[in-house]
Amino acid sequence: MTTTLIVIAVLVLFVLVVMVKSVLVIPQATAAVIERLGRYRTTAAPGLNILVPFFDRVRARIDLREQVVSFPPQPVITRDNLTVSIDTVVYFQVTDPRAAVYEISNYIVGVEQLATTTLRNLVGGMSLEETLTSRDQINNQLRGVLDEATGRWGIRVARVELKAVDPPPSIRDSMEKQMRADREKRAMILNAEGQREAAIKSAEGQKQAQILSAEGAKQAAILGAEAERQSAILRAQGERAARYLQAQGQAKAIEKVFAAIKAGRPTPEVLAYQYLQTLPQMAQGDANKVWLVPSDYGKALEGFAKMLGAPGEDGVFRYEPPAYEQPATSAPERDDPSVADWFDTAPDPAVAEAVRAAEAVARKEVPGPLEQPSVERGADVGALGSGSVAREVGAGEAGQPRE
Repeated sequence: MTTTLIVIAVLVLFVLVVMVKSVLVIPQATAAVIERLGRYRTTAAPGLNILVPFFDRVRARIDLREQVVSFPPQPVITRDNLTVSIDTVVYFQVTDPRAAVYEISNYIVGVEQLATTTLRNLVGGMSLEETLTSRDQINNQLRGVLDEATGRWGIRVARVELKAVDPPPSIRDSMEKQMRADREKRAMILNAEGQREAAIKSAEGQKQAQILSAEGAKQAAILGAEAERQSAILRAQGERAARYLQAQGQAKAIEKVFAAIKAGRPTPEVLAYQYLQTLPQMAQGDANKVWLVPSDYGKALEGFAKMLGAPGEDGVFRYEPPAYEQPATSAPERDDPSVADWFDTAPDPAVAEAVRAAEAVARKEVPGPLEQPSVERGADVGALGSGSVAREVGAGEAGQPRE
C-alpha cells in the first residue's frame, strides 16, 4: 500500500513538471527564441505557447520596445588636431529577435562600438567650429551608417543624438573670450548706432528750430518795418496837417491883428509909446550889440508923425484920424479840397488788412518735425516765405500816402 502511494505521488509530480515545462507565457512587446535540442526551432510570440518538455528550451528573451542607450563620453580628434569629448545617445529597436541572438553575441556593445568608430570617422573630417555647428548633419550621417550596419543584426536605429560636445578647457576659455568680444562688439555697434540716430534726430530738431526761428525773425522784421513805415507815414501826414493848420492860424492871427489895428485908428503918440516899450526888449540878451542913441527917439517920432500926420499951418505934423470905414465882412475862408483828406483820422482799410494778414501768419501754428516729412516742411517754408514777400509788397502798395 505504501509503495503504491509513493508511485502515485511520483507520477503526479512528474505530470506536474511536464505540464509546467510544456506551458510558456510570453509578455506583450517581448519575444523568446526557442531551441530544440540546441537548435533554433521558433520565436515565441507574446501570449501562451506550448513547448515539448525536456526537448525545447528558451534561449533568450528579447525586448521588442524601442530602447535608449547613453554611451559614455568618447574622446574624438577633429581635423584641426583638437580633442573633444562627445557623449552620444542611440535610440534603437530589435525587429528580428533571431538575428539579434544568433548574428551577434551582444548587440548593445556592438551598437556602442559601431557608433564610436563611425563618430570618430565623421568628426575627424571636420574642424572644431564645424563640429559645434553641424550637430544635425552628424546625427543624420551617424544614424544612416548605424542603421545600415545593424540591419543584419535585426536592429533598426531610429535616432542618434549628440548629447554633449565638450572641447578642451583652454578652447572653452578662448571661445568664451571670443563670445564675450562678439557681444561687446555688438553692444558697441548698437550703442554707436543709437548715438548716430540721436545725433541725426538732434540735428534735425536744431535745423527745424533754426528754420522756425529764422521765419519768426523774418516775420517780426517785416511787421516791424511795416509798422515803422506806416508810423513814419502817419507822423509825416500829421506834421504836414499840423504845419498847415499852424500856418492858417498865424495867417488868421496876423489878419485879425491888422484888422484890429486899422479899426482902432491908433495915434502917433500911441505908436511912439509902443515903440518905447519895445526898445528895452530889443536890447535884452548877451549877444545883442545894438547901441541906442537918445537922438533916435526923436527921429523915430518924426518919422511916425510924417507918415501918419499932416503938416499944420505952423509946420508941425499933427495926426488927423481918417474917416472911419466899416470893414467889409468877407466870407469864411474854405480849405483847399486837395488837402481835405489830410485831416481824416480814419485808418486806411488796405493797411489794416495787410497788418491782420501778417498777424495771422505770425500766429499760425507750425507743425513739429515728427508730424510732417522734411520735404513737405521745406515746401511749406518756401511757400510761407513767398507769401510773406507777397504780403510785404501788397502792404507796401496799400500803405502808400495819398497825395
